[in-house]
Amino acid sequence: MTSSRTALIAGASIAGPALAHWLSRYGWDVTVVERAPAPRTAGQNIDVRGVGATVLERMGIRDAVAARRTGELGASFIGPDGKVAGVFPAGASGVDGATAELEILRGDLSDLLVEATAGEVEYVYGDHVTEVEDTADGVRVHLRSGAVHDVDVVVAADGLNSTTREVFGFRVPVHHIGLESTYFTIDRAPEDDDYWRWYNPGRGRSVQLRPDPYGGIRAVLSQLVSPAWAAGSVRRTRAEQVKHLRGAFADAGWHTDRVLDGLVTADDLYYEHLGQVKAPQWFHGRTVLAGDAAHCASPLSGMGTTLALTGAYVLAGELARHDDHTDAFFEYERIMRPFVARAQKLPPFGPRLATPVSRFGVAAFAAVVKVVSSPPLRRLGDKVASRPADAVDLPDYRALVRL
Repeated sequence: MTSSRTALIAGASIAGPALAHWLSRYGWDVTVVERAPAPRTAGQNIDVRGVGATVLERMGIRDAVAARRTGELGASFIGPDGKVAGVFPAGASGVDGATAELEILRGDLSDLLVEATAGEVEYVYGDHVTEVEDTADGVRVHLRSGAVHDVDVVVAADGLNSTTREVFGFRVPVHHIGLESTYFTIDRAPEDDDYWRWYNPGRGRSVQLRPDPYGGIRAVLSQLVSPAWAAGSVRRTRAEQVKHLRGAFADAGWHTDRVLDGLVTADDLYYEHLGQVKAPQWFHGRTVLAGDAAHCASPLSGMGTTLALTGAYVLAGELARHDDHTDAFFEYERIMRPFVARAQKLPPFGPRLATPVSRFGVAAFAAVVKVVSSPPLRRLGDKVASRPADAVDLPDYRALVRL
C-alpha cells in the first residue's frame, strides 16, 4: 500500500463522515464537502441495526450513540376511535422490530460521526462538486467556489437526490414509492408518551408522533401519492407545503389539529417523496457512489442508516486493502450488493398496507394490529417488522488501521 492517498467525499450526513472516519484511520487524507452552509443538526428518528451496530462498535462510538438514543419505548398503533389498537414494546419479543435498540435522531448521529473525525478530516461547508476530470494518475475535482482538488478517488455520498451522482455521469432514476412525508418538531404535551404512535385517518394518510431526547415530539404527516406524479412534481415552497397539509389533514382527528398548529412555528420542517435508488453500477473510473446516493432503500425499509454505515466501512476497508482502486470498488460492490438487494425488498403493496385509503381498510388494519400485538402473537408481529440487518458477512479490516 502507498502512503498519503487522498479522497474527496461529497456529503456530510451519515455515509460521508463514516467513510471519512475509516479512510483517515487507514492513513488517507480526506476532505468532505457539504452543500449546506453548516452541519445539518435537524432530522427525524433513524435506527441502527445488526451489522450497523457492529460498525459503530468498531468505530468506538457505539456507547456514545446509545447515550443519545431517543428513548422510544416501542410502537403504538392508534385505531379509528383514537384509542390504542395495539402496542409493540421494544425488545419484548427478543426480535428487533419497529423500534431498534439504537434509535437516534439523524442529526445526532451525524454530529457524533463528524466529531469522531475531528482533527483528522477537513470539512468544507457551503460548497459542492461541479466537475470531475480524469488526470494521468488521479482525478481533478472542481467545486462551485472555484477550489480544485487533485485526489485519488472521489465519492458521492450526498443522498437520494444526489447532484454529485449526476456530475459523475451516472444516470440513475429515483424509483418513487408513492408516499410523501413531511417532518417537523412540535412541543410535547401532557398526553404524550414515549412510544412511536401511528394513526391512520383514512384516505391514504397517516399521522405519526415520536419522542426525542430534548423534550419535543417529532411529527410526521404522510400521504399516498402517485409515483408518476411524485417523479414529475414541482417542489412546493414552505408556505405552499403548510397550506397543502392544512387542507389535506384538516378533518383527520386525533391529535392532528395540534400537529397542524405546530407547522407554523417549526424551524426544522422539510418534506420528501420517498424513493429508492437502484444504480446498475456504483463506480466508474475513480468515482464511486456510497450511501443513499448508491442504494437508498427508503425510510420504509428501516435499513438506510445500517446500509450507509456498513457500506462506508466496506468501501474504506477495500480501498485500504487494495493498491488499485478498481479492485477495491469491485470488492465493495460484490460484498454489499446482495445485502442491499435484501434491504430494498419492501412489503407487498408498499405503503398502502400501513396507510389505508378506505374506512374499511382503516378498521381492518386496526383489527389486525390488535390481534398480532397480543402477547401470544407479538413475536410474529415483531418478525414482520424486523429487517435483514445481519444479511452480510462483515469483513474485519481492523488490522489495516494505522491511526
